[in-house]
Amino acid sequence: MNQVDITICLASDGTYNAYCNDYPALFGIGNTAPAAKKSLEETLQLVKEDGKEKAAFYPSWLDDDYTFIVHWDVQTMLEFYSGIITPTAIGKLAGIHPKQIWSYMHGLSKPRRAQIIKIENAVHRLGHELINTAF
Repeated sequence: MNQVDITICLASDGTYNAYCNDYPALFGIGNTAPAAKKSLEETLQLVKEDGKEKAAFYPSWLDDDYTFIVHWDVQTMLEFYSGIITPTAIGKLAGIHPKQIWSYMHGLSKPRRAQIIKIENAVHRLGHELINTAF
């Protein structure tokens, strides 16, 4: 199965954009991140239906099974998951003060690369712990 890198980000007009990193012209737009991702999937389906002959560009992975690897900008990810993971929780997991996480979430400041890595590692650790939880 092919892994396709996509980016989901919040646009200045309040909509979400989802696009293929290797083919930025293949994109979707929506009022939510899931809607933008669905719009991207619909775009890919249209390209696939048009076929190699008609499409301006045609990624070879469209002919096989593929899954998306989603890249977020920090602000969009924090905002999107804010109802599930609070700045306090992310801060505790990442070792970053919750007020700083809140500033990142609201676009008041941009995290340095080292902070991005701490946040990413914290989210991955949380996901790993949750996926290995049984009841």
